[in-house]
Amino acid sequence: MIYRFLIACTVLFVSCETSKKADEVKKDTAENSLLGYVDPNIGTAHSRWFFYTPASMPFGMAKLGPSTNGSLGNEQGWEATGYDSRDNTIEGFANLHEFQIGGFLFTAMTGDLKTTPGDMENPETGYRSSFDRKDEIARPGYYKVKLKDYDVTAELTATKRVGFHKYTFPKSDSAYVILDIGNELGESGDVKDAEVTYNPEDRTFTGWVITYPKYVQKYQQGAEVKMFVAGEINKKAEEAGTFINDKQFKDVLHQKGEGAGIYLRFKTEENEAIEIKAGFSYTSAENALANLNAEAENLTFDEALSTATKTWEDELSKIMVTDTSTVNKTKFYTGLFHALLGRGLANDVNGQFPENDGSIGQIPLDANGNPEFNFYNTDAIWGAFWNLTQLWTLAWPGYYNDLVQTHLAVYKNSGWMGDGLANSRFVSGVGTNFVSLMIASAYQAGIRDYDVELAFKAAYENEVRYKNRIEGAGKTDLKGFVENGYINYIPGMETTPEGSGFSVSHTLEYCFSSYAVAQFAKALGKQKEYEELMELSENWKNLYDERTDFIRPKDSSGNFLDDFDPFAPWIGYQEGNAWQYTFYVPHQPKELVEKMGEEKFVKRLDSIFTVSEKTKFGGEQIDAFAGLNYLYNQGNQPNLHIAYLFNFTDKPWLTQKWVREICDGFYGTEPIHGYGYGQDEDQGQLGAWYNMAAIGLFDVKGLVDIDPVFQLTSPIFDKIEIKSGWGSTIIIESKDNLPENQYIQSLKVNGAESRTNQIPLDVLKNGAKLEYQLGPEPNKEWFN
Repeated sequence: MIYRFLIACTVLFVSCETSKKADEVKKDTAENSLLGYVDPNIGTAHSRWFFYTPASMPFGMAKLGPSTNGSLGNEQGWEATGYDSRDNTIEGFANLHEFQIGGFLFTAMTGDLKTTPGDMENPETGYRSSFDRKDEIARPGYYKVKLKDYDVTAELTATKRVGFHKYTFPKSDSAYVILDIGNELGESGDVKDAEVTYNPEDRTFTGWVITYPKYVQKYQQGAEVKMFVAGEINKKAEEAGTFINDKQFKDVLHQKGEGAGIYLRFKTEENEAIEIKAGFSYTSAENALANLNAEAENLTFDEALSTATKTWEDELSKIMVTDTSTVNKTKFYTGLFHALLGRGLANDVNGQFPENDGSIGQIPLDANGNPEFNFYNTDAIWGAFWNLTQLWTLAWPGYYNDLVQTHLAVYKNSGWMGDGLANSRFVSGVGTNFVSLMIASAYQAGIRDYDVELAFKAAYENEVRYKNRIEGAGKTDLKGFVENGYINYIPGMETTPEGSGFSVSHTLEYCFSSYAVAQFAKALGKQKEYEELMELSENWKNLYDERTDFIRPKDSSGNFLDDFDPFAPWIGYQEGNAWQYTFYVPHQPKELVEKMGEEKFVKRLDSIFTVSEKTKFGGEQIDAFAGLNYLYNQGNQPNLHIAYLFNFTDKPWLTQKWVREICDGFYGTEPIHGYGYGQDEDQGQLGAWYNMAAIGLFDVKGLVDIDPVFQLTSPIFDKIEIKSGWGSTIIIESKDNLPENQYIQSLKVNGAESRTNQIPLDVLKNGAKLEYQLGPEPNKEWFN
């Protein structure tokens, strides 16, 4: 008894000391580190399901965050926001947030037991609770909030595959922890089955849920997504039971079926904390437990928090900026946070991962028994070549390489590549496929730690293989592009081998990716494929209307559509219109300028931005699709390269002007005005766009040329220091960097004067110093 007492005192002392240190970390982080410039609450009005997961690790699997409305599901597959800054109740804390993946809602309550979330309008009908945002703390690796209705403080943190929950209760004999396992959550889609088990002897639990997401239903009909959890709780419960939705089963410790969950009742003293550690897996409960033991067997909440804090600090500090503007630094580091947050880990510590066919795959292990690469879930690549892949190339090439390996693993298993993966299942958000371009860009950038010949085979087939093409591979209208030189317009929102309602945008996109893979072929000495693909990359000219200087839809007879409205979205253009998509020739920008005529091109483009500035470059209504019928829409992918097209004319200073104006006008630091107004940040895409704009580097071609280059624009910060992923340092300095000084007056690269508006990627990879002189008026003589 004395021995137990001494042990208890020792544990109490250590716990108090650890807790004290953790409190110091929580207090000092915002004041003394880059984490203080990250505000996860920016842009949380009408964001996406996977957007708000503060308690996470970079590129992690366990992504924890509060859910205000995740239990409502989403009708078409994309509407779920999970957390919305306009809501004032929290239903619980979700553990898995990915594109088309959502699972495992945990929460705590006191009083009468409730086992359903309840209505947002009537939170007392379930375990939902009201909260005040003044009681909220959110930063990379940590989240805290008070559940007002229960006087419970909830805290969250995570390792890569393990979620940590801490619930601090008032004195109560009816303190409950709810583990809601078997219900629809966020983008999970319908629940097909679920199972939970609780062991009171060792205070452990296991569970799994099988879901049928909306996009899986469309792109890989009949497939399913499985999620597994294995966890432990730090205190023995006074009472344990299971539930199926609102029906409770006291002392029944195993339950199976949709709506299954576990409830645990505790007696708590004032400010007593109940803690949960939960390991996750997409392959098995056994691997969920193995992940838990490998990452967190002896880890406390506060130790996990300390590790998460340091990890985020280390990753964010790979790009250090010096400037007096707190607003711009907040935009920058919050954007970088989102760029590093997703796309998330999907393999276990032992290298097992979910295959496309439903089996379990095995990543080869190195000499130390670790997986040779990591496998990731991912939203579509659509547009990511204008933000994320360029950022990853500079500072996180290893992660980029793993994404290539991920797609090749899916290709080896299924015979196809999919632009968007949920546990390897095909979930293309837009029905196209840019994976081949992503791979081609990686190769040209020198990211090549994979089977290059296999990569080329997969990429080449993605551009030309239309026979028996499956829905999950996207581009089901590829035959017309390859055989006829353009895709027929067919009314509606569908894409089939006969044509598409998005015929113009698909034609333009396939031209771009054909060009990218053509350069890949050329680099490998594959002349036949190079010539074939280059011919396809010219197909945009078949839809160019010389009379109107718009790229327009044609019918199967080769005639332009009548009653053409260049503002109209969805009629030949996916999530855009003719004003926007006519500039979608990123692989041949100079040819587009020549075809329209340089004077008209510059005048049209400059006028577009002049008008669009009045609508904050994308509209001010809170809508994911705001701006689709505008001249320009920074809130959606098809527009993200357009401001840089001036660099291919004799007026490159207009790129410098408008990129800066977009950074100031479109991007905000508020829940509503964050990434536009309630627009889709798209798993780091809009954040990474700001990062590249602020750095002053961007490639319209997405780094797909054999010798890739970045075009230049004026950096936003006084000094930028990038610890590249190539073992070098890139320093970018700007003199006289005032808000009104948008224009480059001169540039030195490694001490030598430079009079070109581009810089080779290889120069940056080897380490470089760029010194800009900025001014309030364009130096029209700088660019030769």
